[in-house]
Amino acid sequence: MTRSKWRGLGLHAVLVFALLVFMLPFVWTIIMASNTTADIYRFPPKLSFGSHLFDNVRHVLDNVAFFQSMANTATVAISTTLLVLFFDSLAAFTFAKFRFPGRNALFVILLATMLLPAQLAAVPQFQTMAILGWVGSLKALIIPGAANAFGIFWMRQYFQNSIHDELVEAATLDGCGFFGTYWHVALPSARPALAFLGIFTFVGSWNDYMWPLIVLTNPDHITLQVALSTLNRAHGVDYSMIMTGALMAMLPLVFIFGIFARQFIKGATEGAVRG
Repeated sequence: MTRSKWRGLGLHAVLVFALLVFMLPFVWTIIMASNTTADIYRFPPKLSFGSHLFDNVRHVLDNVAFFQSMANTATVAISTTLLVLFFDSLAAFTFAKFRFPGRNALFVILLATMLLPAQLAAVPQFQTMAILGWVGSLKALIIPGAANAFGIFWMRQYFQNSIHDELVEAATLDGCGFFGTYWHVALPSARPALAFLGIFTFVGSWNDYMWPLIVLTNPDHITLQVALSTLNRAHGVDYSMIMTGALMAMLPLVFIFGIFARQFIKGATEGAVRG
């Protein structure tokens, strides 16, 4: 065999090994969800799939308002994602293609906010929600997450390299205003980047735990991750039920990623090359 073929086989072997490593936690979650807690505690551990998956699913549904919490989470995740895509892309287009006083200074300040931990903003953010009367409602999750520094930075890098200044000038000469240029020129060319940002935001909002735990005081409005955390009991933790709940919460994300995986990967790779 030639050297190039050996190199190709080696590359494929590394990729297969990496795939197995990354798939192991997901497979182990399914194994734990399909067995009992006694099987999980057994030594040596049981490495085969069990027959208790549907029993564990029923126990999860009996202990938490799963579908109501999932509906709350879906409402927050979808609303947040749509708002982030609009506001972040709009701000990024402004930073990338329009010159105004203080543009670079504002962008540096924006990037500096990415260095601050989210926990640092929890107290002032909660006080703001209390003043607005939003504590306990889903608005306290949606509105603060309507824009973020990473999304603006990501989309700015994409706009800066994918849209030529001459194209913006031509659209202006043809009578397009700011929003017309943004809507008809910028957005169509940024679909891969928008797909990446959309999935990234949706997954982050879906899995968010800390802020919903702090601000949601109404039991009817709790999100899925907060609801599943109640499965942890002080005495006698049922790990099979917990892993089943985690698996059920994970399935919508797998479905969403399966639909948009091609755009997600295309956006990530193009952003890496362009940025």
